[in-house]
Amino acid sequence: MLFYPDKNQLFDHKQGIFKAMSRQDRGLCTAFDGIRCIASGELQQVAGKVKKLIDQGDALSVLIFDDVSSELVEVDFRGTREDVLKSLEHRILMVESPSEELSSEPASQRGPGRPKLGVVPREVTLLPRHWEWLNRQPGGASVALRKLVEEARRMNSERDTIRSSQESLYRFMSAMAGDLPGFEEAARALFAPDPEQFDGRVALWPVDIREHVRKLSVHAFGNQE
Repeated sequence: MLFYPDKNQLFDHKQGIFKAMSRQDRGLCTAFDGIRCIASGELQQVAGKVKKLIDQGDALSVLIFDDVSSELVEVDFRGTREDVLKSLEHRILMVESPSEELSSEPASQRGPGRPKLGVVPREVTLLPRHWEWLNRQPGGASVALRKLVEEARRMNSERDTIRSSQESLYRFMSAMAGDLPGFEEAARALFAPDPEQFDGRVALWPVDIREHVRKLSVHAFGNQE
């Protein structure tokens, strides 16, 4: 069995961005054993069912996919069912309550005034004329850059949604349908985009794979009207 790390992010289709998952969103996933879908829902529920099937010998080659990104989700199925669920709960708690050591500046060393609001310093390389223009903007370079990024996000939200949906769908297709007839044609139709050609190729695939592909393709073709 192969398992890989999951992404603790969720794509917000309204804003067109990836954002941190809430407790309600985190862990929505689907498990396949070969071409058969064996569980879908929250990660702990799916993992519990998969563990039961593994112990019964009814699951031989399991892959668990994040329902948003289609990344493969890592689950350690060693030990008892309770061990598996406890490990997942600990992972969720670690994501929701990161250690103070992970903060760039300990709370005890922060002075009074406005909180940092999650601002992360990164190096940005620009030409001198770019820095000159940014420094002339109200609030300085940092404020101007944030405004530019937010505006670009708003303007490109639909395109970003389509691109992210296509990438997620292609990731799942490559893992589960790469050897199926019509895969290459379906992949070309996905990025063309040609929803009719895509649906025609996918229609020949095993039912569980086909239905999951169609679920993932809801935002992959944008507005075709």
